[in-house]
Amino acid sequence: MDGFQVLVGTTKGAFLVCSDAARKDWTVTGPHCGGWSINHVVGDPATGRLWAGGGGEWFGAGVWRSDDGGATWTLAKLTKGTMDDWAANDPGFAAMIGWTPDAPPFGDEFSQVWSLGFAHGVVYAGTKPAGLLASHDGGVTWQRVNGLTDHPSRPDWNGGAAGLILHSIVVSPEDPKKMWVGISAAGVFATEDGGTTWERRNRLANAEACGHHHHPAAPKDGETGYCVHNIAHGAGQGDLLYQQNHHGVWRSADGGRSWEDMSEGLPSYFGFPIAAHPRDPQTLWNLPLNGDMEGRYPPDAAAAVWRSRDGGQNWQAMRDGLPQVSCYFTVLRQAMATDRADPVGVYFGTNSGSVFASFDEGDTWHEIARHLPTIQSIEVIGPEV
Repeated sequence: MDGFQVLVGTTKGAFLVCSDAARKDWTVTGPHCGGWSINHVVGDPATGRLWAGGGGEWFGAGVWRSDDGGATWTLAKLTKGTMDDWAANDPGFAAMIGWTPDAPPFGDEFSQVWSLGFAHGVVYAGTKPAGLLASHDGGVTWQRVNGLTDHPSRPDWNGGAAGLILHSIVVSPEDPKKMWVGISAAGVFATEDGGTTWERRNRLANAEACGHHHHPAAPKDGETGYCVHNIAHGAGQGDLLYQQNHHGVWRSADGGRSWEDMSEGLPSYFGFPIAAHPRDPQTLWNLPLNGDMEGRYPPDAAAAVWRSRDGGQNWQAMRDGLPQVSCYFTVLRQAMATDRADPVGVYFGTNSGSVFASFDEGDTWHEIARHLPTIQSIEVIGPEV
């Protein structure tokens, strides 16, 4: 790609915020995807192909696909919604919306596609209620990853505030059979055999160090807490992971087999997104909010992205260009991402419809889009260094 596309999922469709390689002038196109609520948009920078997942009670669940960089879109409808029941009993309504009586492949098993991932030629989709699908033909057809659906712990999975959702899909850049997913509120699960078997990975590296936490979602019983909010893979070889949990930021150097608390120095344990540098395994960003019961906005109503250059041991607030007075927006779990330029660009979207970007790894910030619908996800594709 010659330029950059910020892929924005919103409650009123997908939007593309685009620039040339200089990342100075930005234009917005959309809404795409037929008025669907879009939870996540991802892309393949090698081909320009895009996928947008979403849905809800009215439409059912599905994944939209664009083979021309977002100019046109095709829907792979996966489950039925209320509109299908209406159309089946009202020929006039069916004709008005162009409905056909084709049964979706997954019936009414899930209501939304909540997350997407693309790696090693495979597209993955996480659903609500939590499940994992895979497509080996670019998003045309989909198959259930039964090893996760049938995990023996499934009867004990409990939903978070947004329901029982699979929201994070992380595939090893080196090994296509190695993958991690985050489920709220069931925790982190990992596979090393391409999804046939899965292991639950939430163990604390040092349970004694977390004995002072008394929040209901805090670590206990030797585990981090199952309400994981977002997972990111650290750069380089190996299984370095970072996690924003409902209560704390965590780091695992062994693929989730043990987790260390990296929250000291942050203004709050609570937040949704976390993003990792594409080349430096020690650099990451997150955006703390004031608390789950205090309004879920930036502490002191002053926005800051917090950056660590040493793997979470120390944190620095990056505020230049962000609103510092009366700032009450929320940044959701999938609404922060990086590009692969040099210096790295960092982007986040707000529930008030703004997209902020930093082109110097967080030192300064610029609002590159505003007045969009509620932003549910941000991803970026573009040229690499």
